[in-house]
Amino acid sequence: MPGPLVALAQLNSQPDVAENLAVVERLVAEAAGRRASIVVLPENFAIMGATEEERASSAEVLTNDGNGPILTKLRELAHAHAIAIVGGGMPEQSGDAARPYNSCVAIDARGEVVAVYRKIHLFDVDLADGTAFTESAYTSAGTGVVVCELAGVKLGLSICYDLRFPELYRRLREAGADAVVVPAAFTLTTGRDHWHALLRARAIEQQVWVLAPGQWGAHPKGRMTYGKTLAVDPWGDVVAQAPEGVGIVVVELREGRTEEVRRAMPVARHRVLV
Repeated sequence: MPGPLVALAQLNSQPDVAENLAVVERLVAEAAGRRASIVVLPENFAIMGATEEERASSAEVLTNDGNGPILTKLRELAHAHAIAIVGGGMPEQSGDAARPYNSCVAIDARGEVVAVYRKIHLFDVDLADGTAFTESAYTSAGTGVVVCELAGVKLGLSICYDLRFPELYRRLREAGADAVVVPAAFTLTTGRDHWHALLRARAIEQQVWVLAPGQWGAHPKGRMTYGKTLAVDPWGDVVAQAPEGVGIVVVELREGRTEEVRRAMPVARHRVLV
């Protein structure tokens, strides 16, 4: 039996929210036209490269009572196209006005918010090529592990730098995830060396589908992102990859594939160290 189709959107988001959402609108319509049940957007899909003050001022309330322009547009698109949307990373209001959460919001095909995940692991790095980020200076960290159901898929939520922490993905599998999303804005430097290896490793370790839409190309302040939006099956095979540029790739989550892999190699039963 055919499985659900999931579209992964590769973007080149900039500081202008309205312009970014216009691109999102076009890609969601394309995903729906290709019969996808879910479309997953990358981290920073609505705003990227803005000042930290602009980013903080764009933070929204991510509940069904929220009326910010980003959430409103996603809910409208989901309802209009009868497609579930995962907004892969956007500013959400926290208790600190200067440090919003970086949150992944899951919206069902009726346009209802069903889950929100707040990025746990924040990107504080100083790379050899001179790239430096201190995400914790302008972002509050989340604490909860989130699995939700969209279009019949038990979906574990994560964001970008989370990918380097396998214990999170183990928790997501234990919570029932058959697939995990890793919306990202991976730097060009780290992406070249680690993106494929880490995504395949998480799929192999936890025997889940890994769905990873990314930002691609040049952004303000000299930032370059890697792209290479990727889908990996529970055996670790790359089943879809985006070319350079803005667009979508669509992958079928083949019915029974997760169970097939877990039955053939029951690593969860063989675990010794906890």
